[in-house]
Amino acid sequence: MQMADLGDVALHWRQDGDPTGPAVVFANALGTDLRIWDRVIHRLPDRYRLIRYDMRGHGLSDCPAPPYSMGALVHDAERLIEALDVSDCVFVGLSIGGLVAQGLAIKRLDLVRAMVLSNTAAKIGTAQIWQQRIATLRESGIEAIADATMEKWFTAGYRATPEVSLWRNMLTRTPLEGYIGCCHAISGTDFYTPLSGLTLPTLAIAGSDDGSTPADLVRETAALVKGSEFHLIRGAGHMPGIEQPRNYAERLVTFLERIGH
Repeated sequence: MQMADLGDVALHWRQDGDPTGPAVVFANALGTDLRIWDRVIHRLPDRYRLIRYDMRGHGLSDCPAPPYSMGALVHDAERLIEALDVSDCVFVGLSIGGLVAQGLAIKRLDLVRAMVLSNTAAKIGTAQIWQQRIATLRESGIEAIADATMEKWFTAGYRATPEVSLWRNMLTRTPLEGYIGCCHAISGTDFYTPLSGLTLPTLAIAGSDDGSTPADLVRETAALVKGSEFHLIRGAGHMPGIEQPRNYAERLVTFLERIGH
């Protein structure tokens, strides 16, 4: 476990693979931490420098007072990448992490040579939906949305296994202020226009049973980026790297090899 002090916030990060290899950076989803990538990381070739981190308000990273802006989350990723002396990385973002990937590519193409937009979109939900969720969280806490979130994250078959309790616990143990802070960031984000002017290798991944960012929404987002490709993982919800890690890792490696990373 390592912490990167970025001045106004410290982020927990971890590195696997070859520290001198081509970098692949992973950003987590709302209500999770870097452990959601465990099953994918362990299936990737050792030649890559595999970096993952907990975004602010999540995992072992600092939890500043909300609200957060998407600009702040993107700036966190930007500063972390620079602090680790990384350039030309492939940035893999899941859900809100995918929004960070988009924002980083729009802002700093010198740092990102390709991106993987996993179970995400240029705009997720509406401001009204997120304000309603924030109100629920303020009144009743994360426990109040935990079961509904599991239904959106995972297929019915996976929810019937004992494993689902691990991810439910991860969600409910997320700092409330961090979760709310990131809800604010998602609420104010719409990348449809800037994304449509972007040209870089992009892999968009969707789950056939995703209740948070349906496959058609992911496909629509991918179509905005020139040079993008879309991949559907069947039998997976919002967290295909957990439910279908082999499929996810194989598709990711195929993409990395195709772009010569």
